[in-house]
Amino acid sequence: MEKNDKLVLGGHEFESRFILGSGKYSLELIRAAVEQAKAEMITLALRRANQGGMANILDYIPKNVTLLPNTSGARNAQEAVRIARLSRELGCGDFVKIEIMRDSKYLLPDNQETVRATEILAKEGFIVMPYMYPDLNTARDLKSAGAASVMPLAAPIGSNKGLCTREFIQILIDEIDLPVIVDAGIGRPSQACEAMEMGAAAVMANTAIATAGDIPAMAEAFKDAVLAGRKAYLSGTGRVMERGASASSPLTGFLRD
Repeated sequence: MEKNDKLVLGGHEFESRFILGSGKYSLELIRAAVEQAKAEMITLALRRANQGGMANILDYIPKNVTLLPNTSGARNAQEAVRIARLSRELGCGDFVKIEIMRDSKYLLPDNQETVRATEILAKEGFIVMPYMYPDLNTARDLKSAGAASVMPLAAPIGSNKGLCTREFIQILIDEIDLPVIVDAGIGRPSQACEAMEMGAAAVMANTAIATAGDIPAMAEAFKDAVLAGRKAYLSGTGRVMERGASASSPLTGFLRD
């Protein structure tokens, strides 16, 4: 893999293409993500940053890791913008992950409100990374609105179901000139690898690692899977046969008795 193959978001370069979602926060999860998965970016839900005297998540995220505050809990663009501005005031930086969900059952993102929030915050200098349902027209609107990336869901949040929206994500990768970061629903390292093989710029995961029997081992497995998938994508995956078979060794010229 090329030494200069870096993930670039809003002018910032990252070596790692694995992003940790910290919704199921634990100290063990944060430590594993940094030490085993080599994550350089971790999400931060502002409403969970300090839970009534419990340990502050910020105390456990190393200074060299970029915070990605998210607008979890926002039901419309106005609420998302207010949360993003508050995160900046609290010193969380200019990155923001837009999450707007009116649907409390399936937790699907509201694409229209997400575009509105992205446009407002991008004009204010935020590096906006919107979580969205994979739709080509919405992705185009987000790019026009100033998004630094698009973050389509692979499956419903926390489901570990994998690449349920695979075909639609592939369309975004093929058609949108922005980093496509696969977010939500990735349940196994093999699924993260597949997303990277497709050409995704990065993968975000949380539940798959947080609920594993051995969190550090699973974090390392995700790191390896993301790296393998990226290497496969850059090297060019082999062609797929439509039908029949193709011998890998010659079928003629055998030695005769």
